[in-house]
Amino acid sequence: MPIKVNLDVMMAKRKIGLMELAEKINITPANLSILKNNKARAIRFSTLEEICKALSCQPADILEYEEDQDGKDLTE
Repeated sequence: MPIKVNLDVMMAKRKIGLMELAEKINITPANLSILKNNKARAIRFSTLEEICKALSCQPADILEYEEDQDGKDLTE
């Protein structure tokens, strides 16, 4: 998947655990874990907003675009 989720990196930088963040943003720990482990297929903007508020960061600090392994992006 060309979009990589770096939530674990931001959580480590802010020294916040999964359970604490899940409680702050009102999401289940299971769903936050799916996002953190780069298994999510989508994220709501409202969830992204709450994560950014809780971690004092920008969406680009959490989401990163990577080319597919074959070197092509989705626009080609």
